[in-house]
Amino acid sequence: MKARYLLDTHTFAWAVGDPSLLSETARTLLRDPRNDLLISAATSWEMSIKHHLGKWPEVSPFFDEALYTGFLTTLRATELPIRHAHARLAGQWNLAHRDPFDRMLAAQAVLEGVAILSRDEALDAFPLQRIW
Repeated sequence: MKARYLLDTHTFAWAVGDPSLLSETARTLLRDPRNDLLISAATSWEMSIKHHLGKWPEVSPFFDEALYTGFLTTLRATELPIRHAHARLAGQWNLAHRDPFDRMLAAQAVLEGVAILSRDEALDAFPLQRIW
C-alpha cells in the first residue's frame, strides 16, 4: 500500500549516514519504493543552524549540493517547501513544546496529511501520527 511520510531531521541524517540507528519499522518504510518520502526545508534549516553552532558536525556532507541531491535520489525523496499555512499553524499551537523545527515539521505533517518518521516522542504532543 502506497503512503507518504515526512522524515524528521534525525531520520533523514541517519537514513543516509547510519541506517543502523533507525528502527526496523523506519528502515522498512524507507526501503519500500511504493512510499513517497518528504524532506522538509526545515530539515536543512535545522541542520545548518546546529552545524554552524558546532552541535552537529556529522551533517557537513548535507551542505554539498551534489551530495545532498544524491541523498534525495538514493532515498527517492522529494523536498517539501515551507508554505505560509505551515508557518501559521506552527506558531498557533498552544503547547509547551517550543522547538521551532519540531513545530514546523508537525505543522507540515498535519497540513500535508502525512505521518512523520521520528523517534522523538516529544512530537506526540501534536495532533499527528508519529511512526518509529
